[in-house]
Amino acid sequence: MATAPTIVLNARALERTVARMADEIVERADGTDNLVLVGIQRRGVQLADRIAHLITQREVAAVPRGALDITLYRDDLQTVGPRPIVGKTVIPCSIDGKTLCIVDDVLYTGRTIRAALDELADFGRPSRIMLAVLVDRGGRELPIHADVVGRTVDVPPGGRVDVFVSELDGRDEVTMVVAGEGT
Repeated sequence: MATAPTIVLNARALERTVARMADEIVERADGTDNLVLVGIQRRGVQLADRIAHLITQREVAAVPRGALDITLYRDDLQTVGPRPIVGKTVIPCSIDGKTLCIVDDVLYTGRTIRAALDELADFGRPSRIMLAVLVDRGGRELPIHADVVGRTVDVPPGGRVDVFVSELDGRDEVTMVVAGEGT
């Protein structure tokens, strides 16, 4: 049995967090000239779109953005089932020599990011790859870290972080659910 969800970020806090992340991405990339944003399906794509929109407004520069579906690059693909649902991967331009920023909603074990790096290698060789995540919940199984983190959350064993975005879920919110006693 799980406890009731705890709100980590409400809609307003999520908006402020994404705005701060956009600024930090531009700063770490030394501007927008060679910057490309790539969101990981599903919610990373919506977050990358929001970040790109904010960068365009603030920097008066359009930043190319794409989407990665890492399903076929997962190291646990055999456990997903016989017919995994595969979404679209769209890389908007050549990534050779670019500063590429992978955007995802939650960083946990690092396996999703490893799969994203494997897939990106099929598209070219960026000069630099950064990782921006809305929530870093810890619990790494691989030596991967985020360069830009919206919020760090300490999640107890058995707990989870759920990210909701209005484009898919009808609301903007980040919650944490902790497993209760007897689970």
